[in-house]
Amino acid sequence: MSFLTSILLGLVQGVTEFLPISSSGHLAIASQLLNMDGTENIPQFFDVLLHLGTLVAVFIAYWPEIWEMILEFFRGIRDIAHHSTPAPLPPARRMILLVIVGTLPLFAVLPFKDRIEGLSDNLYVVAAALILTGFLLFFSDRVKKGRKKERSARMTDALIVGISQAFATCPGLSRSGTTITTGCLVGFERKFAVRFSFILSIPAVLGANILSIKDALDAGVNWGELPVYLVGVLVAAVSGYACIRLLKMIANRGRFGWFAYYCWAVGLLTLILKFTR
Repeated sequence: MSFLTSILLGLVQGVTEFLPISSSGHLAIASQLLNMDGTENIPQFFDVLLHLGTLVAVFIAYWPEIWEMILEFFRGIRDIAHHSTPAPLPPARRMILLVIVGTLPLFAVLPFKDRIEGLSDNLYVVAAALILTGFLLFFSDRVKKGRKKERSARMTDALIVGISQAFATCPGLSRSGTTITTGCLVGFERKFAVRFSFILSIPAVLGANILSIKDALDAGVNWGELPVYLVGVLVAAVSGYACIRLLKMIANRGRFGWFAYYCWAVGLLTLILKFTR
């Protein structure tokens, strides 16, 4: 693999992973309609590293909040040992509970993981999911602004957002777009909806990589190309961080609908090309 290929793949991973345009949908379209068969030949180990690169971007973008959650986790263990619990719970501790509850629905789709991934071979499904993503984003700008944050968000709210994340495992349905829109629907404050969506992605990405790392190692790793891989990881982390910052600004202005037009265009163009081939 060349450095240029590594940089391009890192850029695609960083941009499509966090912008609400569906990275899985774009990969399926590129592989089938544009005949970019090389997308299927990406080393599995490199693919795992790219996802870890975007995970680093989340940690950097939300490090103060994540660090406070880590500290609060150990404070919680101390309180349990001392049989004492502060009331009300500190915001960071409530955030931990919200993320745990929001992650639970993913376990329900694990038995269907291979079938869901297989949907990427059906471009009609991918295109329909992209169009649906567009409607979700368009609708998110028109939802009444909520006020819920860590202190006021209910566990049922987190569960509903988590269920939407489980549905977003379908290729073409944007994970960030779906969870942010669902967060707005349950009354989350817009900036909190974005923050919760990205922090909620941490256990999802970690879990997916843990499931993939054994297969990646079994497939063989060309350790001589590790410097090339790391360049792509760096690009994925930097571009991912930039996209998170962009979404933070967009959240303040309520302009997620901009991405809706893009998703509609790509979805409709995919259908047209599929029908005319």
